[in-house]
Amino acid sequence: MIRGAENAGAEIGRAAAGTDPAAFDALAHAIAGAGRIVLHGAGREGLMMRALAMRLFHLGRDAHVWGDMAMPPVRPGDLVLLSAGPGDLPTVETLARIAHKAGAGTACVTAQPEGPTPRACDLVLTIPAQTMADDRGPAASVLPMGSVFEGAMFLVFEMLVLRLAGILHETPDSIRARHANLE
Repeated sequence: MIRGAENAGAEIGRAAAGTDPAAFDALAHAIAGAGRIVLHGAGREGLMMRALAMRLFHLGRDAHVWGDMAMPPVRPGDLVLLSAGPGDLPTVETLARIAHKAGAGTACVTAQPEGPTPRACDLVLTIPAQTMADDRGPAASVLPMGSVFEGAMFLVFEMLVLRLAGILHETPDSIRARHANLE
């Protein structure tokens, strides 16, 4: 076994399990009810957001990643889902404000809900995990920087996909039918 893997996995699992069920369910319903969903996150958080966008597409949702050339405009009834683990990402906060001006709803996934970026959003899902904002000191994770948050994002997002499948009445077969076949 790779040294430290059990501890790292346990940290990620505890962070995901510590996510508030009511906020989790509110996000699931916001995604289910949105016309289209635009997702964005910076750095490795952005990779997790891209992974969620792919799964939302598999669920039959009109999902797009901010910055992609084929991303359509947002409008009322849409949801802009942002990630700001450390709670203060000015570029992400700016996107929330632009989305509001267009009439879209906003949601933020974060570990620091009191930060300015989550406060700029309508809905906040807090994953209680270490990020680069608090990665130093005696309580620091065995993993570097924001890895616990990013790993927990993946786990929470996969659980979100399962919850959405139930809300949207999707089956494993209907989800699989939307998977890419040019691989």
